[in-house]
Amino acid sequence: MARDMALLPKQALRLCALGTLLEDGPRRYAELAAEIRDFTAYLIGPSPALAGTSLELLRYDGLVDAVGGSGTTDNAVLEITDTGKATFVDLMSAPLGATEPGLMRLFVTLKVRFAHLLDEPRRRAQIAALVALHQKEHDRLVELRQRYRWARGSLPGWLDHEVDQALRTVRWFESLGGAPEIT
Repeated sequence: MARDMALLPKQALRLCALGTLLEDGPRRYAELAAEIRDFTAYLIGPSPALAGTSLELLRYDGLVDAVGGSGTTDNAVLEITDTGKATFVDLMSAPLGATEPGLMRLFVTLKVRFAHLLDEPRRRAQIAALVALHQKEHDRLVELRQRYRWARGSLPGWLDHEVDQALRTVRWFESLGGAPEIT
């Protein structure tokens, strides 16, 4: 995978599977599938964009090995390969492309969940990218708030709330280190 390609929905499952195996070690096929399904469902609910991707593809692509079995049919133990480790780093390093908000939330959460598995320069780069992403969102909301400063009703209050929340998110990512403070 090229580093300049943005993450696609199907890659969320790959990133979740590879990160889980890297973090927790080998797991049974069914256990890993349940972990991925539960984690993604809590964040975005059932998603057509994520449906149908099989862990078997990880095995066929050489990203995991089935130890003592063949995969789904005998609930083999899956372990990450060296190619899988390299792919994990590529996926973690890939930029977040424009996507629906639920998938964006999933990608950000996966990057936060697994950032500690990267070496320090890559971890810092990912944090800096997340700071920049959320700073851009904050700036967009500030501009929207400015454009609708005259609005009546609840819109100005809602936009103030969104701006404050976005700024808190930027500050939280900055607190992780890896990026100069952005205002």
